[in-house]
Amino acid sequence: QVQLVESGGDTVQTGGSLTLSCAASGSGITFSDYCLAWFRQAPGRPRERVVIHYTGGGNTWYAGSVQGRFTISQNNDKNTIFLMMNSLKPSDTAIYSCAAGPVANGTTDQCYADDWRYSYWGQGTQVTVSE
Repeated sequence: QVQLVESGGDTVQTGGSLTLSCAASGSGITFSDYCLAWFRQAPGRPRERVVIHYTGGGNTWYAGSVQGRFTISQNNDKNTIFLMMNSLKPSDTAIYSCAAGPVANGTTDQCYADDWRYSYWGQGTQVTVSE
């Protein structure tokens, strides 16, 4: 089993910054060789993938809507990934959820894009960006 705990959600003004954290624990994860992703869901909208990240290094995918504004980093000692969000816009308002899953079948460092591929999810953290 893998447990994920997110934190860092808040209300900020347009142009502001936030850093979200996702701490992973449990016997089912090798943190340095896993896929961790951030998805978000705004009211009335489908879940959207934001960042897909392979913790072993080299493979990180960002949604076009956040490219250049969001940056992911990780602390292997704390089994934690961080999503640094800059130049926030009202359209970034959503519940942000961290998800974890193994690398794609037949690969050593590729992560799935689809949310249904991720078995473990955190409880979500609310990010609100005001006008």
